[in-house]
Order: sequence, then structure tokens, then C-alpha cells
Amino acid sequence: MIKEATKKSIAVIGTGYWGKNLVRNFHNLGALHTVCDIDKVTVQAFCEQYPGTQGTTAFSEVLENPAISGIAIATPAETHFTLAHEAIMAGKDVYVEKPLCLSEKEGERLNTIAAEKGQILMIGHLLWYHPAVLKLKELIHEGSLGRIQYIYSHRLNLGKLRREENVLWSFAPHDISVILGFLGEMPESIRAQGSNLLHQRIADTTVTLLNFASGVKVHIFVSWLHPFKEQKLVVVGDRQMAVFDDTVPWPEKLLLYPHTVEWNENIPVANRAEAVPVKLQEEEPLRAECHHFLKCMQSRNTPRTDGAEGLRVLKVLNRCQLSLEQERQRELAHHSDAEEKNFFVHDSAVIDNRVTVGEGTKIWHFSHVLTGSNLGRKCTIGQNVSIGPDVTIGNNCKIQNNVSVYEGVTLEDNVFCGPSMVFTNVYNPRCEFPRRNSLRKTLVKKGATLGANCTIVCGITIGQYAFIGAGAVVTDDMPDFALVVGNSGRQVGWMSRYGEQLPLLLEGDGEYECPHTGEKYEFRNGKLELC
Repeated sequence: MIKEATKKSIAVIGTGYWGKNLVRNFHNLGALHTVCDIDKVTVQAFCEQYPGTQGTTAFSEVLENPAISGIAIATPAETHFTLAHEAIMAGKDVYVEKPLCLSEKEGERLNTIAAEKGQILMIGHLLWYHPAVLKLKELIHEGSLGRIQYIYSHRLNLGKLRREENVLWSFAPHDISVILGFLGEMPESIRAQGSNLLHQRIADTTVTLLNFASGVKVHIFVSWLHPFKEQKLVVVGDRQMAVFDDTVPWPEKLLLYPHTVEWNENIPVANRAEAVPVKLQEEEPLRAECHHFLKCMQSRNTPRTDGAEGLRVLKVLNRCQLSLEQERQRELAHHSDAEEKNFFVHDSAVIDNRVTVGEGTKIWHFSHVLTGSNLGRKCTIGQNVSIGPDVTIGNNCKIQNNVSVYEGVTLEDNVFCGPSMVFTNVYNPRCEFPRRNSLRKTLVKKGATLGANCTIVCGITIGQYAFIGAGAVVTDDMPDFALVVGNSGRQVGWMSRYGEQLPLLLEGDGEYECPHTGEKYEFRNGKLELC
């Protein structure tokens, strides 16, 4: 029962797609005082539909009315912070539809002022007021499903198409809220992909992967471009599997599948079992949610979906949004730029903004080209290579696996970097004392070869067609055609452009003709030149 203290004490702000349902439920609970909407005609219609209800188009009138002690906000998400903030500062308890707001900083602010003012702050995460979800949480926590292995949810419909938010923010908060509550932990990593089908900047479908430290994997698929409505949550444990389907009749909304997997001669064999319906008490979740808000207003107890819970969901949503944007950038780099400039980027590679990649260049698995870098034509970038920021790579360079080409390093054309060779860009690095202003530039000239596992200490120049042997550590400039080995690196001879050691001494004049190319070399005054 609702006590006198909360009867006729609720104002609903926003009476659109979802707000009208709040109006109906608070009225049926005997708690609706005022309807507030910017559309005067809409307000008048609700007042006629629900006799005894006051109406206004001015939010300030709601804040100033002492008879109103609770405010339910069902306006666009970008308005949530401002309206909730003003309501709490005016001494009102606040129920705000999901999401709490759009920024974590604003979410933290709302939680702080609600605590300081002693006001209730509740978020409209509707599924936590569904009997099936509450029962499923009970089954998970008592161990009936065993160890949880993975969860996936589908929230699909050909529904209301929004332009103020994408489908992730519109549909996914419900599932994220429930999954965080089931597992009692925040995800370690998040990856989200979306399809912008109707609008260039708004995702209409998204698929999100959450990875948790406990080993649980979660997939969330949401879409408002689906041929039929589907709201299904599947929880897979090593003892039983549970399926919550909110589109079927009540007796079958929550089913348990006691399937098992046994190993026979090291081969997994699935044993199927019949589904077992879980008995539930039928109740409209939104009515239960509205009633819960009124009870919290009376008792001053913390709501089941309080501001802290809303902030956790907001943090996950923002990480999902960031991943969506990063994936979108990768997609544009892989498709638009690749088609336009005719270069290849593997799906696992990352290309930042303001990167130029030349025609015919190939960038392979797990490599990352940082912002401001320029790669020439017909380069080959191997696996797990990092380039940049602001690095210039010439044409036809080959950078083998596990190489980092740091800021300050420049490679001219036809440079070969062997596997796991190392560049540095600061001579005396310290973690405690940043030295971003102490970068020393390194230049590797045309045609040079840097052998596997060699180290090029910053601030030097490697001459044209020089050959640095595997494992060498080079700390000084090296001339054109030099053959360098050892730690610390020392020149022990001369190399031809073709890549063979020349029979010339380090001292004394001489000439040589390469049998492979016919090119002639002349050594005079300690310097080797191609004639």
C-alpha cells in the first residue's frame, strides 16, 4: 500500500514514447500529481485522460511546487543530467529513465549531490523489476546453474528509430545492467561493432563482447532493424542453462535446460534434456518499478537500481561507444582508404587518424600505425609492428615482425628491418622523469639493412646500403656500404649494393666490380663510392 506521504506526489517529466507508460502506472498507483511536457496540447490531453492530474509546460513550476516530492524523468538522454540535477537541488527524489546521463563525470556529480542532499536517486533499469530476472539472479547466486560460462542477449525489433541516440544507448542498458548484477564484476575488456545503415553517424545494430576476469564471456546483440521482436537472455552454466524470453507467455518466460556435456574417450558428448519451466508470479515490471520508487521514498531505503548502479552501467556504455568509434575508424581505413589508395590492412591491424599509406603497401596482423605517420609505396609491414607517431617510412621498405619504429626515426627508401630489431629515441630514459623533449633523431638511409635483433641507439645516421649484422649494437654513425657487427658495433668491411661483402680493405685505395650487377665501386680516402 502507498502511504499518504507519497499519494499524489509524483510529477512525470516527458510524456512521449515511454513517459506515457510512467504516467499510467503512477496514476494507477494513486501517486500521480502533475504531468509536465513542452507540448501544451499533450499536457491537456493527459489531464483529461487522468482526471485530477495537474499539467504544466514549465519544469520550474514542478520544482517550486511543495506538494511534489518525487520527479520521474522520461526525456531524451542528453537532458537527464540537467533535469535530475535541478530536481535534486530542489529537494526532490528523482527517478530517471535509462541511461542515468551521458557522461561519467555528470553521473558521479548526480550521485554526490543526491547523497549530500539525502535524496533518492533511482534509475529506470526495468528488467530488475521483472520476476523472471529476479528469479534468475537467485538461481545463479545459489549455484543452481553451476559455474557461469557465458551469457548472451538479443534485444531486437523493428521498432522506434531514434536520431538522438544510437541503438546501443537505446536498447543495451537493460542487458548490461542485468549482466553486471548477475556477475557482480565489471568487464576487463570490451569490443563493440555496429552497422550504420540508415544514418552515417548512428548505429542501427551493434554486437558487443564483454570479457570478465572470472572467465565469463558475454555477447549483446541489439537492433531496431529486425523483422520481428526478440528479447532473449541466455545464461549458460556447467550444470544447467537458463533462457529468459520476454516475448512468450508467462508460464514459459523462464526455462531451465539441464543439458550436460560428458567426455567419452576425450571427445565431448552433449546430453540434451527437456526444458523445465520456472514458476513465476505474474506482475507488470514497470508497475513494480514505479511502486519500488514510491516505497523507497517512504522508507528512505536505497533503490535496487540506485545511482551507483546507473553509473556502473554508464561506464560500460561509454567504453562500448569508444570501441564502436574505434571499429568505425578501422572500417573506414580498411575499406574507403584501401579502395581509394589501393593498399592492404589486415583486420586485426589499427590505423590511426592522419596516417598516409602508399599504394601497394601491406600492413599485417596486430600492427599499429600511430597518428601523423607516413608510409611510402609497396612497403611490407609484418606482424606486431608499431610505427609512430609522426614517423616517415620511405618506399619499398620491409619491416619484419616485432619491430617498433618510434617517433624521431626516419627510414628512407628500400630499408630492411629484420625481426625484433630495436630502435630507441631517448638516450637516457627514466619513467620518473618524462623526456618527451629529449628525443634524438635517427636516420636510416636508402637501401640499408638492419639485421635481426640488432639495436640502433638513437641520435645516429646509418649510411646508404650499410649492413648491420644480426645482434649488433650500433651507437655511432656508420658510413655508406659499411658492414657492421658486434657489441658495440664496429665496421669490419664493405658491402655492395647487391648485398655481398666486397674484397676491399678498410684502409688503402682500391676498386671493385660486382659480378652480379656490373656496378663499379671505388675506395678513396677512406670513403667507398658507387661509380
